[in-house]
Order: sequence, then structure tokens, then C-alpha cells
Amino acid sequence: MAMKVALLGCGVVGSEVVRLVNEQSEELAARVGTRIEIGGIAVRRTDRDRGVDPALLTTDAASLVTRPDIDVVVEVIGGIEPARSLILAAIGAGKSVVTANKALLAEDGQTLHAAAREAGVDLYYEASVAGAIPLLRPLRDSLAGDRVNRVLGIVNGTTNYILDRMDSLGAGFTESLEEAQALGYAEADPTADVEGFDAAAKAAILARLAFHTQKVTAADVHREGITGVTAGDIASARAMGCVVKLLAICQRSEDGASVGVRVHPVMLPLEHPLAGVKEAYNAVFVEAESAGRLMFYGAGAGGTPTASAVLGDLVAVARNRLAGTSVSEGGHDTGLPVHDMGETVTSYHVALDVADRPGVLSKVAEIFADHGVSIRNVRQEGRGEDAQLVLVSHPAPDAALRSTVADLRGHEMVREVASVMRVETFAD
Repeated sequence: MAMKVALLGCGVVGSEVVRLVNEQSEELAARVGTRIEIGGIAVRRTDRDRGVDPALLTTDAASLVTRPDIDVVVEVIGGIEPARSLILAAIGAGKSVVTANKALLAEDGQTLHAAAREAGVDLYYEASVAGAIPLLRPLRDSLAGDRVNRVLGIVNGTTNYILDRMDSLGAGFTESLEEAQALGYAEADPTADVEGFDAAAKAAILARLAFHTQKVTAADVHREGITGVTAGDIASARAMGCVVKLLAICQRSEDGASVGVRVHPVMLPLEHPLAGVKEAYNAVFVEAESAGRLMFYGAGAGGTPTASAVLGDLVAVARNRLAGTSVSEGGHDTGLPVHDMGETVTSYHVALDVADRPGVLSKVAEIFADHGVSIRNVRQEGRGEDAQLVLVSHPAPDAALRSTVADLRGHEMVREVASVMRVETFAD
């Protein structure tokens, strides 16, 4: 008897899921132990040619997910509603669920997991972070016996492509964004990518899995996008032996009592493995006490890579259904809270347009010292009206660094704080 799948959504990813299920039918049956068949596809309109059997299409998603012959529901429509209601209805009807919905998982994953545990069904979501890269199950399962201390990730291909073009070709932000849109890497409205919302949702999911805490949501993630990154920032990073990347950073505090979760541009040393990730690729770097340093790299977006991750989950869920088991997640919560960004220890790169006269540097150094921040290095560029001081701090609490910058902005010798960017060294 075949395993019947209900598919919610038949866009770029959904149509690829259908294609792969049909093309790999015999291989999938051998891996699972029974055939996998698409039992129905919920779409908004049934009059469009989607390259699938029209008889499978329906606009009644609510009826499809509770249909008695359906075993597994695959959700690839995205967004919060109606995806949340449909997934909960499917779980309530005893169906296992595979989803790629990062926004929903980041906002309300705890509710979905609790419902799945109570119903005794699976909830899998490998495709929600980093596309085809096998990442979430290794975090959840392979590293379950280890203590993960830090997860760093380039988890948005659009922003990585833009920053890579700005660095390698000297292109401006707008030019690089337009190229990304032309190639299909960026949406017509790129806000979710360039302002860091997409990466923040993924960071919340990574933190929950890495630190076994259900307390992290997208709202807990400190988020900054890349729209303020300038050619000057790129050049300054290069002069320091760094490259600018938008990173999702999930990290335990030094005392292990809380976690920090943040997304923002960083100046990353060229010797770090993530610095070499180019174009629209994704990569995630994991630091664990026993396993050491691990890196996961690959295609992070696109219909076929994402569908590959969906199919991997589908095979795992189908095997569990045949065996009469399910994998429960989130039942044992470490309860680690998320600490405020101000408590996060990091370094700042600060570029100041200043008056070129005696005493400026000593006054700037005094302002840093007043906030308990020491300066690692400083250089002056230009003279006269075009003088600029570029300073890099030693690690300090982010709140102290922010207040230092605020004071610099208010000082008469500082014409403008031209640039502020965090520098991440990740030294042991």
C-alpha cells in the first residue's frame, strides 16, 4: 500500500517536489519500503498549468490535510497563516508533517512541536534553513550528546551574493542588488533578505536546535541588514585582512546561563572558513566541545536544492510511519534564556570624520576609556577637512560600545561617525 502525500503549494519548490517524487518513484520505494504517491495538491487556483496532473489539484486545503487516506502533509506555501492552521489541523488528524516554513517555525515552533508530540507524529523541517545542506538533523541528532557552544552561519544567499559582488568587483550595493534580482537570487521586494528578516528566522531555528531551548523566537534575534554597508566598509575590511559577511551568530554566554542570537554584517578575518563562501552559497560553522569545529556548505536556496531537503525529510517520516514510531522534539527544554544584545561581547570598527587638529585622537581615546572600552588599533586617513580616524576596539559589551559611539557622535571634534561595523575574530 502506497504512502499518500498531501502537498500544500505548487510553486517553485512544490513543483520540484512533485517532479522528484515521480521521477524517483522506484528508488524512493526501495529506500522507504513502500511507494510514495502524491495524493493531492492544494493551490489557490486550479486553472494554471503547473506541470502536474490537474486531477490532483484542489483549492480546499483544509479538507485535503484531514483526508483519511493521507499519511503525510508537505507544506511549502510559506508565511504564518493559513500555514499554521493547516499544519495544526493535519497534526490533529494524525498526519506527520514536513515543512520548509522558516517564518512559522521561528515565530511559533513551540506550539507546532507540542502538538506533534501530543499526537505522536513527526514534524520535520530540514528545508527551512540552508536549503539542500544537511544541517538541522545533524544538530538535533548527531550532536545530541555534545555541547554546542557556537553556531555561525551565512544563511541567506541573496545577501552573500550582494556582499561578494561588492568585495570582488567593487560594485555598489544598488548595482549588486539589481544583478541579484536579474539572476533570480533576490525578490522584486528584497526587504526580507537585505534587512536580515530571513536570516533572523533561520537563526532562531538554529539556536533552538543547537542549545535545546524552546525559548528562542525570531523576535528574540538582534537583527541588522546590509543596506548600510558601503564601499568604504568593504575597503576598510580588506585593509584589515577581512571580508564583510552577513552572519547569523548563536552563542552561549561565558557562564553558560544564557544564549545570544544575532544577525548583522561583520568584518570577518579571511582565514576563517566562512570568509571564503562566495556568491549565493550558504555555509554554517558549528563549534562543539567534543566534536570540535564542523562546517556545512552548499546551495542554500532554489527549487531543486530545497526540494531535495524536503524529500529527505519525507523519506525519514515515511520510514517512521511504516515502523509505527515518531521522533519527538522539544520535550526536554534546557530553558536557556536569550540575553540582551547589550550583554554580547564583540568588537567595533569605527570610522570618524574629524577635525584635523591637535588633541583629537587623545579626546577620542578618552571617550573610549570613559566607557571601559580599549582601542586595539587606530589609523588616520587623509588630512585637513578630509581627515578620518579609523579605530578598532578590543572586545567589550555591545552596550558599552554603542554608548561610546553615541558620545562620539555628540562631540564637537567629530563631524560624522561615517561607519560602525562589528569585527568578529572568534578566537579561542
